[in-house]
Amino acid sequence: MDKLLTAKEAIAKIKDGDCVMIGGFGLRGCPDKLVDELVASGVKDLTIISNDLGSPNQGLGRLMTNRQVKKLIGSYYNWNPEAIEAYNRGEIEVELVPQGTLAESIRAAGMGIAAYYTPTSAETELGKKKETREFNGKKYVLEKAIHTDVALIKAKKADKLGNLVYSKVAQNFNPVMAMAADCTIAEVEEVVEKGTLDPETIVTPHVFVNAIVKEGD
Repeated sequence: MDKLLTAKEAIAKIKDGDCVMIGGFGLRGCPDKLVDELVASGVKDLTIISNDLGSPNQGLGRLMTNRQVKKLIGSYYNWNPEAIEAYNRGEIEVELVPQGTLAESIRAAGMGIAAYYTPTSAETELGKKKETREFNGKKYVLEKAIHTDVALIKAKKADKLGNLVYSKVAQNFNPVMAMAADCTIAEVEEVVEKGTLDPETIVTPHVFVNAIVKEGD
């Protein structure tokens, strides 16, 4: 199967009401071309799982400006007042997840782990309604794995099979998100022939990647 698609072809896989993970930490590691196409598609009622939601009408924030979001699951939305205002008006749902818990819950989904216990958020407002157990005298809350319909991620380089190499801190959430979706779409800077990548540099194996979109195409 040819995994190399245009951004429009790849984003056509996303339907109204889907749950979509989007990689990145601020501006680093965000698949901007795929986000551009997602905004242009007008697909709506999306649940967006991301560390943050950019700024008003910038980055992922364009999805909020364009009223395509039904629910947010992530860690840091304070720098996007549109998200805060929409939540206060009751227009969207927001589920706040501590940053480390977000990464681990996504990783757990990719590893086939349904849920796990963590001390993070124990005896706080975030953990109040969650199952709590005590281990070795310390309280832990039960967190469920976070799985999604589609993951939009960013990598530096891919071969034609879909093996991915990342660039420094732009790696952030992208590798774990690649493993936690029914369909993973990777935006990459460069595509090379299969067999040319150094196996020791490959972070995401091709079995987790369904489509590749090259920047500039």
